[in-house]
Amino acid sequence: MMIKSIEELTIYESPDGGKTIFSRKNGSVSRELIRENPEDKLTKQWIVWKNILKLAETEPSLHDAIEQAEIVYALIKKENK
Repeated sequence: MMIKSIEELTIYESPDGGKTIFSRKNGSVSRELIRENPEDKLTKQWIVWKNILKLAETEPSLHDAIEQAEIVYALIKKENK
């Protein structure tokens, strides 16, 4: 069995008890996001949708796309009752 040198070790860190996970090489301060906290991801999606809806007030093509998405949503919801 080959043992990696300490320089090659990858360190995994989680500032929130495992919901968000980062990795970094030993000795490095630069880290990479491995898994995002699902609650943070949902919050980011809400912010994006808020901005989409705001922009749709002045962009007809975006307004039309949202209306189409609402129709599809209503049909799927009705099917799944």
